Amino acid sequence: MSGDPQDYIDDMARTRGYVLDYHKKMAKHDFPVLQAANGLVSAAYLDQRSLDRRTKELIFIVSLTVMRASKGHIQSHIRVALDLGVSAQEILEAIEISLPEAGVVAFQAGFDAWCEVVGADGLEPTVEVHEGGSGAGS
Repeated sequence: MSGDPQDYIDDMARTRGYVLDYHKKMAKHDFPVLQAANGLVSAAYLDQRSLDRRTKELIFIVSLTVMRASKGHIQSHIRVALDLGVSAQEILEAIEISLPEAGVVAFQAGFDAWCEVVGADGLEPTVEVHEGGSGAGS
């Protein structure tokens, strides 16, 4: 990666397929720390080692879901996974792993992010019922 902050962000976008808001701001305000953090992320996640990129992306999506990351952050990784050829069903099954481990609230955040990216809808009851809302936190 380049030593120029703008080139670095552009390279990051090309390599990862996404750039988060904190990447953009850190590039401008504390570039050396961004480079250091990116080195760790590259070694643990981006560089090809034993696990392939598809598997790592699924693990990342589940981790973000369990940590209750922002919907946009989860969605950026769902999109990358789809770009890598991971199916929408495979992503859903990975997110579902969070249900018994992290609980319904964490699962719903990841599930809601997935629904928006893949355009999933649901069934509406045909009987009278109170509106339950999305179940996701505000």
